[in-house]
Amino acid sequence: MFIEQPPCFFRALYPQATFRMDPNEKAIYLTFDDGPIPEVTPWVIDLLKKNNIKATFFMVGDNVHKYPETFKMVVDAGHRLGNHTYNHIKGFEYSNSDYLENTNKADKLLKTNLFRPPHGHMGFRQYYTLRNHFHIIMWDLVTRDYSKRMRPDQVFNNVKQYVRNGSIITFHDSLKSWENGNLPYALPRSIEYLKAQGYEFKTL
Repeated sequence: MFIEQPPCFFRALYPQATFRMDPNEKAIYLTFDDGPIPEVTPWVIDLLKKNNIKATFFMVGDNVHKYPETFKMVVDAGHRLGNHTYNHIKGFEYSNSDYLENTNKADKLLKTNLFRPPHGHMGFRQYYTLRNHFHIIMWDLVTRDYSKRMRPDQVFNNVKQYVRNGSIITFHDSLKSWENGNLPYALPRSIEYLKAQGYEFKTL
């Protein structure tokens, strides 16, 4: 549960970051990390379109640079964009200046006010600097679709077990999530389940 739904003490580390939206509103917020990837992202976009859903994509700048046509597909479909650094780097492994430089490099391509740190963490100096320039978005439910240790049905069960009003749900439009079978199995079933439960889908 620590990973799927972060506890209060972890949320308190980043007090002005957003982990969950309005708990009184029966709405959820689908987000996708690590794209755009031409083998995966178009499938996600098509599935969302079929279900009349807008989502938020936290993109890696280097992928935007390498796959501009896939990036344009996300933009043209009307989804919200978020910054996920240029090279998907871990905050604790980089100096404050290098981390901020990498984030700013991605921002030149993405031009968004949303930021999500890769791996869900960053140093305190990085956090306190970035919050002055971005709305920092974490998550209320991470599906763990990226994990080789998770079976597709377990990823789907994470959604069913932990979703609640205002949940920011994280999937990954990445090769890891695709090739292990988790994303293609769990995402359409999750959408069907969330609709059946009466949730409205919103963007951040």
